[in-house]
Amino acid sequence: MATFKALHEDMTLLLHAASILLAAGVLVAGWGVFIRLNRYAEELEPEAMDQAKDEDKKLE
Repeated sequence: MATFKALHEDMTLLLHAASILLAAGVLVAGWGVFIRLNRYAEELEPEAMDQAKDEDKKLE
């Protein structure tokens, strides 16, 4: 929010605002890819995922 407020005051900060927006987009897209790949792994090997979850329970 502060970045875009500063953008209205000084147009030379446009590159900074755009880079923040781009970085946030990349992070969200990367998170989405991670979730999708994790879901595929759970579907391919459900026994392995159950075994990993059991190991997590042992650590708690």
